[in-house]
Amino acid sequence: MAKTDAAGLLVVADAGPLIHLDELDALDVLSDYAQVHVPPAVWREVEHHRPGALRQPSVRWARAEVTGYSARVNAVGALYTLHRGEQEALTLCLQAAIGTLLTDDTAARLAANSLHLTTHGTLGLLLRAGRIGARTPAQVLALLQDIPKRTTLHVRPSLLAEVIRQAVEAWGLAH
Repeated sequence: MAKTDAAGLLVVADAGPLIHLDELDALDVLSDYAQVHVPPAVWREVEHHRPGALRQPSVRWARAEVTGYSARVNAVGALYTLHRGEQEALTLCLQAAIGTLLTDDTAARLAANSLHLTTHGTLGLLLRAGRIGARTPAQVLALLQDIPKRTTLHVRPSLLAEVIRQAVEAWGLAH
């Protein structure tokens, strides 16, 4: 389902990962995506919370329009009580046949899963950056450890600790 071009994968972003990566000065981890599509409601939300985030020059931003909502998105939107930005992001995924949604919101992840979309959140994007060499494993570990101090990301401390433990183990780092 995911569209790609010569430069790689296209993704649609919800506000969470854009805001949280910007809080960590780590938006560059999105720079290997061919384009990061951002629907209007998400664009406005990110501009409100992190005005400079969408001007990160290493990321290929695509300010995307959404033309109405599908019955499928309306149904999952009601079921999971999704906000406008999440609904627009899901709609854009379906309309543009882009199979990957960047979101930290649990309800949006569940809705995306029910629509057969792949999701990645801030934690996964940081780990991915270490796997593909966009950041060193030590840099990724430092960013993961900084999440509670530098971001507004709501993540269970036990989940973050487990992600850090697994990253340390996988990369053979001292913790």
